Amino acid sequence: MKRTTKRSAILLVLGLILAACGAAEEEPATTTGPPTTAAEETGATEAPPTTEGEDMIATDVGVDLAAGTITIGLLSDLTGVFSSLVQPVVDGYQAAVDEINAQGGIGGLMIELDVKDTGYSVETHVQQYEAIRDNVVALGHSVGSPHTVATMEMLAEDSMLAVPLTWYSGWSDPALNQNLIAHGAPYCIEAMNTLGYMVSQNPDAKTIAIASNAGDFGEDSAEGAKLAAEALGLEVVYDGQAKINAADQATLDEVTTGIVGAKPDIAWVTTSPSAFAGIYGQLVAGGVQPLYSGSFVAWNAAFLAPDFPLREAVEKSWVFGLPFAPWGADNPGTKAAVALLESAIPEVAKYEYYLEGVAEARLMEQILTKAYESGDMTRAGVLAAAKSLEVVSLDGLWPDQNYAGEPNETVQRKVNIVRPSIADLEAGGSGLELLEADYTSDIAAKYQFDKTCFEAFEQ
Repeated sequence: MKRTTKRSAILLVLGLILAACGAAEEEPATTTGPPTTAAEETGATEAPPTTEGEDMIATDVGVDLAAGTITIGLLSDLTGVFSSLVQPVVDGYQAAVDEINAQGGIGGLMIELDVKDTGYSVETHVQQYEAIRDNVVALGHSVGSPHTVATMEMLAEDSMLAVPLTWYSGWSDPALNQNLIAHGAPYCIEAMNTLGYMVSQNPDAKTIAIASNAGDFGEDSAEGAKLAAEALGLEVVYDGQAKINAADQATLDEVTTGIVGAKPDIAWVTTSPSAFAGIYGQLVAGGVQPLYSGSFVAWNAAFLAPDFPLREAVEKSWVFGLPFAPWGADNPGTKAAVALLESAIPEVAKYEYYLEGVAEARLMEQILTKAYESGDMTRAGVLAAAKSLEVVSLDGLWPDQNYAGEPNETVQRKVNIVRPSIADLEAGGSGLELLEADYTSDIAAKYQFDKTCFEAFEQ
């Protein structure tokens, strides 16, 4: 796996400023031993144990007991608009897998990654799934919401587990998630939490402007902001939901004009880093500097660079929520992940998406361990193991997650509230200061999550 140097990683991060964000048959079964129910459903046969005296392990695709390997697929954007954050995720994932293997793997089986570049194209994503589907037991991540949805029928045909690398609220909907397990707070819950925190710290705030990209990312976030505004008694003085097209300057100008005219106390803008910075810069130039936030995807550490003209304004007015802990968080999981990354990747950039990769790998480790202990490492068995996990703890790297139960019980409601910090950056950190760990606002805690906040796809 290619390692990312500090220089190249920083260039990848800076690249976000310019980027706009927004069925083959299974192989014959090769296993022995009495299969579990999930194995019976897929026709798995018996295989010899990996170690003398072990119970029999059922397998079908992606687990080779003779070779001692487990192959996990990653459908990653390595050359498209999100490449500068996804490449660190992949590098962090590989670093964690290397450590897991060095500690004995999963019952002596070594994890191997089959990484495919989708270029953030739905068509290419589907093609790469076709290329990978006869080789892997599960997808360690699948980048992009419409991209993941495009493979859902094939995932079902293959009894394949996938971990979506997006935070769309629909992943908690049983109509969409039969083969998926989400992680982290959805965009709409993130908005409820962040705005709940902002108003708790700024009780005089009475008005809000909301603007976003169209689609699952932007509108899920905007819907969450509107739900929060209603609960908090904030008047929506400008509604720019779905009006932003990061590639169209006219839409940025329209949104900026709308926010400037509304003069809100809070501006909630969910878009790409480039569009976010452009809108914010025009607001400051126009003499309007509300409390500012939006989905964490818009954040870029380059906003605190010494030559960025708005760095002091950014530090003063921005607050947002992360689904994972920031680099400098004082908890065992994050400290261990940082130590691993600093050892495995020379001069690693202090960038939270490396931690996301480590967290994804740790999640998969727990899934595979449970499947191994159950004696069923077929694809259906791995999927069943994932769906039965009651508590996934990463010691603070992520908030604890539960996958067994109804969506209202299992949806993640916690985020880490952070703010940009020049002092943290100059002290050698990532530039994010943790304000509240595992924070849940009253709004998010009470919200009845019985449906998707924003319905982006047919269900």
